[in-house]
Amino acid sequence: MRVGFAVPVSGPWATPENMRRIAVRAEELGYHELWTFQRLLYPVGHPMGPTYRAVHDPIVTLAHLSAVTSRIRLGVAVINAYVQPVPLAKQLATLQTLSGGRLTAGIGLGWLPEEFEATGVDMARRGRRGEEFVEVLRKAWTDDVVEHDGDFYRVPPAHLDPKPLPGPPQILLGGTADVALRRAARLADGWVSSSREDLASITARIGLIKDELAAAGRDASAFRLVCRGSTQVRAQDEERPLAGTYDKIRRDVEALGAVGVTEVFHDLNFDREIPASDAKEAMRRAEEALEALAP
Repeated sequence: MRVGFAVPVSGPWATPENMRRIAVRAEELGYHELWTFQRLLYPVGHPMGPTYRAVHDPIVTLAHLSAVTSRIRLGVAVINAYVQPVPLAKQLATLQTLSGGRLTAGIGLGWLPEEFEATGVDMARRGRRGEEFVEVLRKAWTDDVVEHDGDFYRVPPAHLDPKPLPGPPQILLGGTADVALRRAARLADGWVSSSREDLASITARIGLIKDELAAAGRDASAFRLVCRGSTQVRAQDEERPLAGTYDKIRRDVEALGAVGVTEVFHDLNFDREIPASDAKEAMRRAEEALEALAP
């Protein structure tokens, strides 16, 4: 079981200094990966809550943190497929090279209609769009001459260089529906759970993914099963996994590993008390958790 930690990207505590402090200390403590997420906009009056109200760009954040770290991996979970895949492929290829091959590219379909409207992308047929999106990314990273003529994207014969070094980033796909889990097993290097995942029932999702991997003739041992932990440190233990005292949270991590999860990352951005807190207090709590939950 590998353990990661999400950097502060949401709310008042998400300052450049705090991002760097968390990143550097996480690397010192032996965490496997630093994580970010994407939220493009927050519709006026939407009930999403403080986590999504003000979120930094995940790719720019990881590029900044790649310069102050040298070993820890860098992950985004997730970039949504309402952006254009060719410019994104260029950005991710550059970040992969600059970071020395440490990037994990999580891709999602998106679920907020206003974000599709703002980016000029039709929300219909998101599943098929997502599949073609991944196809374009892989072509951009590997083909000498990139060419694509699909239902959603067209790329004229062109060189898209330089290629990412030492090779393409790993791609994780998100999603909770059965069709999304099967898509991840067919097309991706791994699956990443959402912030709203019911971790108490994640065993069934893992089983479905492994069945699909077997049907596709893929090696299940090489497939990453990544759990975003909406970790909430509290004085008393709570029934929900990854909520309660540090001892309980560590036991919950072990339990997730026992059912097949390969990686857990603690994401305090999704503890509503953190993005809504005073920045200094939020950072105090985060640094305490970073030390207490270190692998």
